[in-house]
Amino acid sequence: MAIENQELRKAGLKVTLPRVKIYQILEQAEAGEHFSAEDIYKLLMSAGEDVGLATVYRVLTQFEAAGLVSRHHFEGGHSVFELARDDHHDHMVCVKSGVVREFNDPRLDALLDEIAEKNGFTITDRTLYLYGVSKDAEEK
Repeated sequence: MAIENQELRKAGLKVTLPRVKIYQILEQAEAGEHFSAEDIYKLLMSAGEDVGLATVYRVLTQFEAAGLVSRHHFEGGHSVFELARDDHHDHMVCVKSGVVREFNDPRLDALLDEIAEKNGFTITDRTLYLYGVSKDAEEK
């Protein structure tokens, strides 16, 4: 049985061709790669798959509710998806090109824990988005 089928069943979702195809796209993403619903739709179309954009949105919403994917809402209404993972990471977003880069810095984690502790908090979850202009976009 394919891993995608197992993951869908574990999440309580029926195994359908659109769900499997969308999960495969997300699973085969390179490290740090994020996809919008439109990106996934275009990839499906270029692969000759007959899956509508509304279906892509519906499946991604189901995946999010089942805990299979994480949705990130960036400024300007830009939402992207990635498979939910156990490792924590933060994001840098280029305001010129829209490129999203992941990063993780243990020094930042320690500093945020220290700040929280000084203020009587224990961090249980966090989201950090840094906005700026990437070197690649600056040079264009």
